[in-house]
Amino acid sequence: MPIIEYEIYVDAPIHICFDLTRNVEVHTQTTAKTKEKAIAGVTTGLMENGDTVTWEAVHLGVRQRLTAKIIEMDRPHKFTDVMVKGAFHSFTHTHEFIESGTGTIMKDTFSYKSPFGLIGKIADRLFLEKYMKNFIADRAKELKRIAESN
Repeated sequence: MPIIEYEIYVDAPIHICFDLTRNVEVHTQTTAKTKEKAIAGVTTGLMENGDTVTWEAVHLGVRQRLTAKIIEMDRPHKFTDVMVKGAFHSFTHTHEFIESGTGTIMKDTFSYKSPFGLIGKIADRLFLEKYMKNFIADRAKELKRIAESN
């Protein structure tokens, strides 16, 4: 099971980073490359503990739908979402926020299991893990840009 970790320093207060990360409209902005949009569940505003959202996006040239649920929230330090339905066998994505000086360290930990057994493991090694690392890093950089521009 691959585990992707990514950290970025944001020159903005912790509560700003926390709220931007769980904001549906901001999520759509930060994933514009994959044309991500919320189509069911929470489709606007801030996601809370227990909320679900179904995202539709184009990943690796294929239009996909994925439903995620927030299963844990410790405002403004951490929240975790898991896949309820989608292309992966499973995933868990933990978002952590750590005060650092006048800013915040945002840390993503994304662990997933690909579908299709051995074929999925081969896909991980060939392209999927790298694709997911880039997706998470690109989104974090966009969140940083938005947080620091306000």
